[in-house]
This record gives sequence, C-alpha cells and structure tokens, in this order.
Amino acid sequence: MPNNNAPISPPDGDEVSGTTALPLARVKKIIAQDDDIVQCSTTATFSIAVATEIFIRYLTEQAHNVAKSERKPRKTIAYKDIATAVSRIDNLEFLSDTVPKTKTYRQFREEKAQEDAARAAETLGNTNTANGEPASISIQTMMKKPQANGSNGINGHGVMPGSPIAHRSAHQRTHSHPDPVRDIDMTG
Repeated sequence: MPNNNAPISPPDGDEVSGTTALPLARVKKIIAQDDDIVQCSTTATFSIAVATEIFIRYLTEQAHNVAKSERKPRKTIAYKDIATAVSRIDNLEFLSDTVPKTKTYRQFREEKAQEDAARAAETLGNTNTANGEPASISIQTMMKKPQANGSNGINGHGVMPGSPIAHRSAHQRTHSHPDPVRDIDMTG
C-alpha cells in the first residue's frame, strides 16, 4: 500500500459546508456503544464528528511540530511524535494512558530485571535466619561472589531450594553445560 503523503488542505475558517470527513454512520455506531446514551440526534452526531475532526487536526499539528523540532526534521509523523506531544502539552495530558511513550527493549529488560529481583527478595524474606544477613541480595551479586563452601548458589548446588532444578543428577555433575530438560525434578 503506497504512502499517501499529500497534505490535507485546512478548512476555510468562514465557510461552513455541512459535511464532515468522518462518516456519520461510523460515528453513530461508536456513540451507540456507550450504555449511558440511549438516543443521539443527527445534529448531535454531526457536532461530535466535527469536534472529533478539530481534535484530530490539533493533535496532528502538535505531533507535526514535534517532528519538525527534532535535530533532523521530518515531514512524516510517527507514533513517537504523538506520544511526545501528549507528554509535553498540558491540553493532551488526558491521553497519557492511551498513548504512552515507547521504551527501548534495553529499558524494558532492565525494568523487568529490577522487578524480578524485587520479587525474589520478597519471597526470600527480610533476613536469613541462619546467619542474620539480609536476604535481599541481588542475583548478580550471588553469581559474582562465590560462597565460602565454593558453591555459587544458596543451597550449595548453585540453585535456590525448591526450584525445579534443585536436584542434580550424577550426569549433570560430570558436564559443565546444564540441560533444562534433564534437570527438571520429576519426583513431585
């Protein structure tokens, strides 16, 4: 499907045409989806369609201003331009939940790792009852710092107790690469 980059001419300020670019039948269907509205007249539907057009024009103008203000100005509008306009302009703040700013995959991974570490710290409890040390140690710290007995885990086997791979077979001890299928504890 080819890109349609032809600009839409702005409406003449004084001329009222009585038509709208949005199809009124579709606007009526959207209004009918609301349980609070029983009936909506044709003039009300038309005014909602015109107000929607004005709002869409305002939103795209603001997103276009964002695209033009970048180091390398662009003529096309991307999602990130709309999200930036929503986050910067107070009039569009109500759309912040609907149009969130995007994150890079790296940012998502880092946030997910922090959440997982916090969740793991909650499951371990506040202190380790055996020696009174704080149990909220990060996974990276456990992997980097070997324990006194030479293991790198919590129970001496390199894994947390109760995890599916807590039991190590004799076959795994002789090989350096773990096998996730072989290491599943099937004892129940």
